[in-house]
Amino acid sequence: MYSIQKVSRSVFIPLRGLQYHVRVWGEPQAGKPPLVLVHGWMDVAASFQFVVDALNADHFVIAPDWRGFGLTASGGTDSFWYPDYLADLDALLDHFSPDQPVNLVGHSMGGNIAMLYAGVRPQRIQRLINLEGFGLPDTQPDQAPARLTRWLDEVKQHNSGTMRLKTYSSLQAVARRLMKNNPHVSEDKAQWLASHWSAEFSPGQWTILGEAAHKVINPQLYRVDEILATYRCIRAPVLMVEASDDSMTRWWRGSFTLAEHRARLQHVAQVKIVTLPDCGHMLHHDQPVLLAGLIEGFIDPATGS
Repeated sequence: MYSIQKVSRSVFIPLRGLQYHVRVWGEPQAGKPPLVLVHGWMDVAASFQFVVDALNADHFVIAPDWRGFGLTASGGTDSFWYPDYLADLDALLDHFSPDQPVNLVGHSMGGNIAMLYAGVRPQRIQRLINLEGFGLPDTQPDQAPARLTRWLDEVKQHNSGTMRLKTYSSLQAVARRLMKNNPHVSEDKAQWLASHWSAEFSPGQWTILGEAAHKVINPQLYRVDEILATYRCIRAPVLMVEASDDSMTRWWRGSFTLAEHRARLQHVAQVKIVTLPDCGHMLHHDQPVLLAGLIEGFIDPATGS
C-alpha cells in the first residue's frame, strides 16, 4: 500500500448545522495564504494526499469532505442543492481564514464550485486552480418540466430505500473498482484510496463513503448565461488544468465540447490553461508530482513555492 509522506490531522467543525470533517496538513503561517483543496463528486478529501506529499514547500492545507461524502454527514437530506456547497465553503473559510484570502484548488465538481465561489466572493480568493472542472451542457427553459418530474420521481425512489450505492465484498474489490475506473492509477495508490474512499458497514459488505441521495438529479437547470455572469466577476488569476486524456469527449459525446468549455473561460479576466500529460480525469492521482509543481508555481510565481 502507498506510504504517505505527510500526515494529516482529522478534525470536525460545526458548519451550518453539520459536523464537517476536514483534513488538515501543516500549521497556519503568518502572511501565507492557506491552500484549500476541494474534491469532486463521489470523492473524499483524502484523495489529495498524493499531491500534498509532492508539495516542496510547507503549506497550511485544508481539505473538507463535502456534505454527504467521506466522514461528513448530510443531516438526512434526500437530495443535494448546489448552492449549499457554496455556503459550506463560505463557512469553512470563515472558520479557518476569516481575515485572509486563500489559494483555492478544486477538482471536477469542486472545480465548478470553486469557480462560482470566486465570482460571488472575489475578495476571498487570492489564486484559483481548477482541475478538470468543466461545467455542464447548456439547458433550455422547456427542459424544466421534465427535469422537475424526474427529480420528484428520484426523490421518491430514494425515500423508498430502493436507491442504493453498489457494495463490494472486500477492500481489495474496492481498489479494483478504482483501477477499472482509472487505468492510470497504480495499485498501491488504489489500495490506499480504497481505505479512505469506502468503509465496511457489515461483514463482507464495503460501500463508498457517499450518500445515495447524491444520485438524485439536480432539479435546477444549468444556465450558462448565469455561469458566465459569475465568471466575469472573478478577480483572482485562474489556472485551468486539463488532463491529456480528453474526458469531455468521452462523457458528453458531442453535447458539450472542449472548445465550448474554453470559450466560456474567455469570460474570466485572467486565466491560463495547461494540459497535464499522461493522465485522466483523476489527474491528482495520476500525476501528483507534476500537479504539485504547477500548483506551487502558480500560487507563488516568484519562488515556485
